[in-house]
Amino acid sequence: MVRPMTETTHFGDQTVPKPEKARLVRGVFESVADRYDLMNDLMSGGVHRLWKDEFVAEVAPRAGERFLDVAGGTGDVALRLLDAAGGPATGACVIVCDLTPAMLARGRDRAIDDGRIDGLAFVGGDAQRLPLPDRCVDAYTIAFGLRNVTEPERALAEAARVLRPGGRFHCLEFSHVVLPGLDRLYDIYADAVLPWLGRNVAGDEPAYRYLVESIRRFPRQGELARMMERAGLARPRWRNLSGGIAAIHSAWRI
Repeated sequence: MVRPMTETTHFGDQTVPKPEKARLVRGVFESVADRYDLMNDLMSGGVHRLWKDEFVAEVAPRAGERFLDVAGGTGDVALRLLDAAGGPATGACVIVCDLTPAMLARGRDRAIDDGRIDGLAFVGGDAQRLPLPDRCVDAYTIAFGLRNVTEPERALAEAARVLRPGGRFHCLEFSHVVLPGLDRLYDIYADAVLPWLGRNVAGDEPAYRYLVESIRRFPRQGELARMMERAGLARPRWRNLSGGIAAIHSAWRI
């Protein structure tokens, strides 16, 4: 009897069975959780903070809204969303959903240390199978997380499922450089500097080699917009940041 072949996907430059990718991604983030924020600052020269400010401005949070921040990790974006909505006193709240327990623990500890627990909930879950009912949030955000999902199409369909009609979808992700010349410089930086930082600061060079490959394999801006539309997210658009090193994709649930 011939056994059916297991579907495969990419984990960095490796080909792995699809059921294995989530475990491998979780292992990456378990390894770097304690240094995740520091590494973001070092890798981007602090520019990721400006990108996140632009991202939250694009979301345009309003008082009383309910947000879902998927792959929310250390709560960095969630706290920005809550502040921009006027805080929990307005009725606004943010559900932070992440696959990795160590990242959720980091986010909870950070919120407790800052005295910011009100209006925040931390939930373990997979972006492809969100532990939430249909049509329950006003805005769905995911920052630097979609490229780590085994099947991004399923995650996009889940976003459409949990959004209320008129709800907004927003994705901030590393993307593909569109400025001539900058693309070559960025490749040099990605191949040399990021693994060096991974080895010498995070103590996990393979995790940051995975980061580089996951960015390169991620769909280009136009293809991601088409994927969003196929998943039921209407009027997709994108805006490049830093020449396309990152991009904000947005759409509506109708």
